[in-house]
Amino acid sequence: MEIFNHNSNIPFLGMRKYSIAIAVFLMLASIALIATRGLNYGLDFTGGVSLVVDYAQPVQIADVRAALAKGGVAHPIVQSLGGTREVSIRLQTKDDPAAQEAGGKVNLDRISSDVLAMLHASRPDATLKSRDFVSAEVGAELKNDGSVAAVFVILGIMGYLWIRFERRFAIAAVATEIHDVLVTLGILALVQREFDMTVLASVLAVIGYSINDKVVVFDRIRELFRLARKAEPEEILNRSINNTLSRTIITSLFTGITMGALFFFGGPAVHGFAVTMLIGILVGTLSSIFVASPILLWLGVSKKDLMPVTKENPELARRP
Repeated sequence: MEIFNHNSNIPFLGMRKYSIAIAVFLMLASIALIATRGLNYGLDFTGGVSLVVDYAQPVQIADVRAALAKGGVAHPIVQSLGGTREVSIRLQTKDDPAAQEAGGKVNLDRISSDVLAMLHASRPDATLKSRDFVSAEVGAELKNDGSVAAVFVILGIMGYLWIRFERRFAIAAVATEIHDVLVTLGILALVQREFDMTVLASVLAVIGYSINDKVVVFDRIRELFRLARKAEPEEILNRSINNTLSRTIITSLFTGITMGALFFFGGPAVHGFAVTMLIGILVGTLSSIFVASPILLWLGVSKKDLMPVTKENPELARRP
């Protein structure tokens, strides 16, 4: 039975020494970047001041951001609150000595008056509705919760693949997922993009997207192992990647186009999500092609590992 037919035959497994070496280098470089430069945590994690401002007439979010930027506020988070006249403004105070009282407490009166003065320079109809302070302890709790969520997602994926396929597939998937997350975070640390809750959500989405690619390849590996009577594991793994290559590229391309549209037309509030997803899509696609299958080959996957387990029937054994 001929199961290798019209698909491309690029020798991906023949490049495994180079691809694994590059993957290991990127992981180590990412760990070094995260340890030395660190992630540029946003207001969600560092704490800061939250203000709600009302306008007598409709206002554009871009105009509010422009007024704050003109006043010298760095990286404010401005969002509409369900209409065109009420906005939420969140800003950091850790680098503003004038915002601190004796003992390190935040001077809400000073911050509120300064922000209103900036807004009144272009729109005198702005009034302060409420104000609040978010402590850094809350941000630390969010960081811990996010880390725990990522660990549980990866462990859940490992358990699922262990049941659906075999332990070697689970180990390979988890290894590549750790690679994808580390490299994505390493790039964010390198360029110092703000890391907030939307970026954390996109990192978790990257884990799900990346594993989807790998499951498609794994499914094809299992199918070809069961169909092929005589074939070396390297040949099966290489053919599986080639069989699913067009699907992998097309899925990544159209998902990337969607994220690009979100970046250009979704506004600054979703820029971090879109950029992180674009990085994760690229990293996850490359690891599905160049990293996951070499790990499987190194772990010694074979045909007998994927054959259905059948229980012996004593009645049939007694028959002549």
